[in-house]
Amino acid sequence: MSDELKTLSGHAVLVCDPDGPVLASEADALDLIGSTWGGAEIEWLALPVTRLSEAFLTLRTGLAGAVIQKFVNYRLKLALVGDISEPVSASKALADFVRESNDGAHVWSVPDIEALEARLGRA
Repeated sequence: MSDELKTLSGHAVLVCDPDGPVLASEADALDLIGSTWGGAEIEWLALPVTRLSEAFLTLRTGLAGAVIQKFVNYRLKLALVGDISEPVSASKALADFVRESNDGAHVWSVPDIEALEARLGRA
């Protein structure tokens, strides 16, 4: 599978290939953001959690904050798609981060694409 542009509840979403490169640096984030350019007005990037490096989910590394700041700067919203319940249950900081970001409008953590589509329908 390759990255695929989908319309979910009226929103243009680039759904990333689960087998693509791992997000392990700010440069990787810029590569992802760059993949959204080129014609369509993509509002959301749906990134499978299988593509997140361990450093992303370890908040003290600062990677998650730096990556999310890149997305905000480029006015692109990020949906982390998949099950991160294990790392969330192991880290109060990560649990707080996920809860707070899910309360916002720029970064969401959802279990699957169907949940993202349902949430976009309510947004």
